[in-house]
Amino acid sequence: MSIRVMLVDDHLIVLRGLKFFLNTQQEIEVVGEAENGRTALEKMEECSPDVILMDLMMPVMDGVEASKEILQRYPEAKIVVLTSYSDQDHVIPALQAGASGYQLKDVDPDELVRTIRAAHRGEKLLHPKATQLLLTEMNQGHKGKSAEVPFRLTKREKDVLYQITLGKSNKEISAALFITEKTVKTHVSHLLSKLDVHDRTQAAIFAMKEKMFEESSS
Repeated sequence: MSIRVMLVDDHLIVLRGLKFFLNTQQEIEVVGEAENGRTALEKMEECSPDVILMDLMMPVMDGVEASKEILQRYPEAKIVVLTSYSDQDHVIPALQAGASGYQLKDVDPDELVRTIRAAHRGEKLLHPKATQLLLTEMNQGHKGKSAEVPFRLTKREKDVLYQITLGKSNKEISAALFITEKTVKTHVSHLLSKLDVHDRTQAAIFAMKEKMFEESSS
């Protein structure tokens, strides 16, 4: 089955270049194009994309607002931001809006394909600059919180969190730990709540920041 991708960008040359490149990739099919967020929203029903490759700065409706609207109506959709901006005023709102990936337009083409495929699997891949900004935001948000938080996790929750830091999907974690995917989802939900983070990416960054698994990986 192909990954159905919609391209959203207000620059025609970008749309054409992306379409040409992505259509050369196995398992990826460009099913629609839009010049702004409003048009993308209107085309969702017709195109039924699995992944939306979304620019941020566009007329009529920008990428952040479009991401919020699309995910509110189509929660199963995955949005990968592809932009020229790597500052906090763009990265954080995009991730808060629900973006499943964040890459800059100078990204290596193969890395872009990897990000699209990861988003389709329910995983997040972020440009290093976006990851750094997210880490900074988390550091500020966790100031004053108890350093004992990670140690309130159960052993199984820590096992699941370690697997998340390795970039594994729920299915892969299920196989590695010999538990059902439903049980994995339950553990993920509990550990996100205990760590007071919004998603798996933030949980993994928190674990690395706290150096929770340094001995395990050495």
